[in-house]
Amino acid sequence: MLKSTIAPMISTLQSKTKPQTLFPIKIAPFSNAISESPPTVRQNASLKTPSYKLPPSSAYVHLPFCRKRCHYCDFPILALGSSSTQTADEDPRISNYIHLLIREIEATRTHVDQHPPLETVFFGGGTPSLVPPRLVAKVLDTLRSKFGLCLDAEVSMEMDPGTFDAKKLGELMGLGVNRVSLGVQAFQEELLKVCGRAHGVEEVHEAIEIVGSCGVENWSMDLISSLPNQTQEMWEESLRLTVEAKPTHVSVYDLQVEKDTKFGSLYTPGEFPLPSDTQSAKFYRMASRKLAEANYNHYEVSSYSKDGFECKHNYTYWINKPFYAFGLGSASYINGTRFSRPKKLKDYTNYVNDLEGGLVDFQEDDDIDEVEMAMDVIMLSLRTSKGLDLKIFREDFGSSVAVELCKVYEPYMKSGHVAFLDHQRREITEDEFGLLVLDDEKLENEIGFIRLSDPDGFLLSNELISLAFGVIDP
Repeated sequence: MLKSTIAPMISTLQSKTKPQTLFPIKIAPFSNAISESPPTVRQNASLKTPSYKLPPSSAYVHLPFCRKRCHYCDFPILALGSSSTQTADEDPRISNYIHLLIREIEATRTHVDQHPPLETVFFGGGTPSLVPPRLVAKVLDTLRSKFGLCLDAEVSMEMDPGTFDAKKLGELMGLGVNRVSLGVQAFQEELLKVCGRAHGVEEVHEAIEIVGSCGVENWSMDLISSLPNQTQEMWEESLRLTVEAKPTHVSVYDLQVEKDTKFGSLYTPGEFPLPSDTQSAKFYRMASRKLAEANYNHYEVSSYSKDGFECKHNYTYWINKPFYAFGLGSASYINGTRFSRPKKLKDYTNYVNDLEGGLVDFQEDDDIDEVEMAMDVIMLSLRTSKGLDLKIFREDFGSSVAVELCKVYEPYMKSGHVAFLDHQRREITEDEFGLLVLDDEKLENEIGFIRLSDPDGFLLSNELISLAFGVIDP
């Protein structure tokens, strides 16, 4: 699975969705777009209770087991060996870890007298489908006992081809797993091999058939673009076969070359055999077009879904809601604090021991950095098709900051990268905006949302988000 690299401050979000590579496109100077330094976020912050103070209703659970490490992966994993396809219950590496994980869940303090039951659970990894169902059941039972679990909760699990059969998937569904994220990545044998994937194309087709035969209605397929020696024809074939498989959700990740990986030692981004930035942009545009033609909604930079099948768990991240996280290297977000667990098993074991001993408290932080909070909200919101809700943003961080955000994006509205919407989500025309921008009060009252265009704005999102950061922290 690919790592989320939204930005250093939230790089450990366990969403398992990775943003599109942002391509170096020249940006016009924007310093003149702000006539004077706006009041800071801290000066404008609202006194109402912010959403990050609410108790979490989602939980990410990291199951780190893989058959082997893929060449692009820098996630914390435990490699079991390529022969581990239907892992035996007695594998002590798995059972010992699950026991440790359960200890962490049980020792976690909630800091509230009453907390809502979990609405989403996401088993990520790693390859969670390597874990025997009876051990998954123990984790779910512990979560249910500790926090409660809604009867209609979305329970997602990442699964790789070749690591499950119909019997195992049926057992997992019986436990409550009702959403599958299938890590296909590519439909070409040569690309799977160059990535170091443990499965082949035949296993991909077998896995798709199993998911269909078991009646999994809500399932996603993961694809990776910009792989070494990947051609436009290969990418088009992968998109076509994905559409033919009829998943209700598709995640399209653009390869990121991480330094501590095999790819990091072999390749330089933008240089052959990796595609150029222009070629990568073509991959992204093709995915956006082909999936739209197949009636998938592009609801987040890397995510497409049929109506009603957006990933509820991942949407928790995009709207900056709190969430629990458990397991090796996982990162939680509670009370405005992002806390990452150790990535090495020995250190994680020591962490759980300290947690049980009352020596760890990562949820009490009354000194929340409003600037970073505002940056998080903008960065995450602009990844979505909904965009940034300016009414909520004004309530949390002040009207003046919201007005200056509109002003700084005016040139990019004209270039087609940014759209302004009113409160009924009608798109504001360029002429209308030209009149509104002359009056701060009208601008504040009339503009309801800022969103990036698809695909041009999404492709430029890093640069566009940087402009907002200049407003937030001048």
